[in-house]
Amino acid sequence: MSTIVFLGFIAFSLYLAIRSRKGHGAQSVHDFFVASRQFGAALVFFLAAGEIYSIGTMVGFPGGIYAKGPTYGIWFLGYILLAYPIGYFLGPKIWQAGKRHNAITLPDLFKSHYGSRALELVVAISAILFLIPWGQLQFTGLVAALKGLGWHFEPLHLILISAALAFTYIAISGVRASAYIAILKDILMVVAIIVTGVAVSWEYGVHDVFHAASQHVSNTMNTQQLKFSMSTMLFQALGFYMMPFAIQNFFTAKTANTIRRTQVAMPLYMLMYPFLVVASYYAISADLKLASPNDAFFAAAVHLLPGWLLGLVTAAAALSGLLVLAGICLAIGPIVSRNLLPGMPESKQKRSAKMVIVCYLLASIVTTMFTPNLMLTLINTTYYGVTQFLPGVLIILFHLKVRPVAVGLGIVVGQLLAIFFYTQQVDFGGVNLGFICLAVNIAVTCVTNAVMRPVKPFAIP
Repeated sequence: MSTIVFLGFIAFSLYLAIRSRKGHGAQSVHDFFVASRQFGAALVFFLAAGEIYSIGTMVGFPGGIYAKGPTYGIWFLGYILLAYPIGYFLGPKIWQAGKRHNAITLPDLFKSHYGSRALELVVAISAILFLIPWGQLQFTGLVAALKGLGWHFEPLHLILISAALAFTYIAISGVRASAYIAILKDILMVVAIIVTGVAVSWEYGVHDVFHAASQHVSNTMNTQQLKFSMSTMLFQALGFYMMPFAIQNFFTAKTANTIRRTQVAMPLYMLMYPFLVVASYYAISADLKLASPNDAFFAAAVHLLPGWLLGLVTAAAALSGLLVLAGICLAIGPIVSRNLLPGMPESKQKRSAKMVIVCYLLASIVTTMFTPNLMLTLINTTYYGVTQFLPGVLIILFHLKVRPVAVGLGIVVGQLLAIFFYTQQVDFGGVNLGFICLAVNIAVTCVTNAVMRPVKPFAIP
């Protein structure tokens, strides 16, 4: 029964993707990637929420709590909440900059404002590289979700099925398909999380589950954990809307005010997190021996829900991962066809972008198979790189004049330091290493720009 329900929802999502094409005929490049800037508040809201509350919410968050205790998930909640007021003010400015420069991608903004081909390449290449872990994040979650159906497939086969579905959504009507599917996905995700949390509470009681879990994990933070949580909240809230696909989602809106309205309502989704915590605590309290921490949420669903509800939960998780995969692909495709390969006619950009998307999906599949990881670690890894775009983006939004070489050097230094510190496991007393790298990035940008200012000729009195 679970498989039938799951396949039914997947089929319905394909119908919605096809339905999204009605009335739009042959799509231009701008319509395929940013919906010709025509989306109203409802579609922008669901599209943005679809990217934010992804499979990391249903799999990564409970997995982090299961693996390292409840305090490990505090930063996850904090940075999302802190990001919304930032998005309320920056989002409309990003939309205005996109309209002013007729931008589709993040590198488009850098190219038009700074007039530097080198800086455009730095942003384009690094954006692609740091989005590979984000794709890996979705595939890792999809494997965990689909295992909950009891399918006896190899992980590679499950990943290939997921990649094919994500590409199908994109090929049908681009970002319009993602927006329509996001409505179904959000409804299913909220219902799935609440139902699973209620099932745990009904069967065992919240107090008993929390008490039993406290025997296995600590509910207190030491100084180092507190520093990590606070610095990560601030760092990732600043980088929240530096994701290339997040900026591209802003470009789909009709007006700047459309974005403000969506940011006001976004925090309502946080009401589902207590139910996720209860499900995570069940996996801890029941002392379930999981193959991976990423299986924590689905362990609760499999043990407590009837087959048809399990199919709904799995469909919600699968659509969450597939939708984000589609969003990433819709960001990376035009980055290559427009920014890495300049001069390509618009008539060829869409077809070329689809070929790039296939290559990206293959690269993410390879990293998923050979470098499996805890999902919250993958979230951190992507943020280390993309948040380094923040100084350059702020300069664009506030119309500041800064030399492109200074901005580019700051980005490269920040990202290389982040990679070095991460691979060498350098500890800054608990402070998020990406935050340290962002501070270095800003310092390098300011110093380089000051040093390269034209020197005024010495005047003899």
